Amino acid sequence: MLNTVDELIADLRRGHMVVLVDDDKDSSSEGVVMVAADHITANHVNFMARRAKGLVCLALTKERCRQLNLPLMAENTSAEKTNFTLSIEARHGIDTGISAADRALTVQVAVAPNAKPEDIVQPGHIFPLTAEDGGVLNRAGHTEAAADYARLAGCSPSAVIADILASEGYLADGEALREFAKQWDLKIGSIADLIHFRLSNERTIEREREGTIHTKHGEFNLVAYRDRANNLMHIALTKGAITADTTVPVRMHVQSILRDIIGTQVADVNSWDASSAIAYLAQQTHGVAVILANDESSDTLLHSVDMALGTPDAVQPKRTPIYSRIGTGSQILKDLGVRKISLLGAPMKYNALSGFDLEVNSFIDPSGTITRVEES
Repeated sequence: MLNTVDELIADLRRGHMVVLVDDDKDSSSEGVVMVAADHITANHVNFMARRAKGLVCLALTKERCRQLNLPLMAENTSAEKTNFTLSIEARHGIDTGISAADRALTVQVAVAPNAKPEDIVQPGHIFPLTAEDGGVLNRAGHTEAAADYARLAGCSPSAVIADILASEGYLADGEALREFAKQWDLKIGSIADLIHFRLSNERTIEREREGTIHTKHGEFNLVAYRDRANNLMHIALTKGAITADTTVPVRMHVQSILRDIIGTQVADVNSWDASSAIAYLAQQTHGVAVILANDESSDTLLHSVDMALGTPDAVQPKRTPIYSRIGTGSQILKDLGVRKISLLGAPMKYNALSGFDLEVNSFIDPSGTITRVEES
């Protein structure tokens, strides 16, 4: 049994640690132990290092990272799950930097209200992570959840987190995470429940326009959504009746200039472009295509060019848009009344979709082959 969001907030407000898991499913859920950074002590750091055993990290907002002049650790990376900045150390008051007391002091310095870039040095023994704007409503990650929970507890939106490892050294999953929380008398809650909690009070998207449009593939209903987290406009196309008890074919599509306008194809990669996805949905009795705006940087476009040219050592762009758009797309699907999804795309794990009252039942590749999701 998971604890409620209110129970976790209460413990965090008192300076206690809690455990955060992706979802309420045991089979693939990963977890971290966290504490609001405003309450960090050497004892917290020591517990994370000795008991949780994962890397001790500091979740910070983009605004705080700008305040501290913290750039991303790597200019070009293929990492999709985390946004590491340069590691840090407090400039004054520490010894080697590795002790629990030194690391706690570094966190305290970094999250102080008037912290300045001159207060820290790089590299160091604390590893900051940048949370996406909008928190778990935009990206359902542990970084965003930890920052959200700290804010809801009345603290600054920053938290110290560490992955929880099993005794064998691999990432602990559902049941092991529950046992960890029980062993150390920690409250345990899910990112999915946090999303539910926030959606009951707030959203980062709002409808701007809607009506019927005519396309080369037929007639669709169009809804334009404004994303208040970054002021982007996203488009949803729907066909037929969308009901909660019916599995709906869905394409969640991030715009790409080369793929969607020029129609480039990458060797050995079988993927949907916007036109082919809409054409497929036009042949179904009902369906949804969400076209997510992509503020495509020059690096991202150049990477697409390299891929189209078949460059073997194509450098990945610094940021990949898909993970930071899943929460936005999920909000749109929830607003449209979608509940059960047959996703046009490659099989993969999506964190905490149940927080948006969504579940993916199957995946559909461009040839029309359906891969069912196994029950956990």
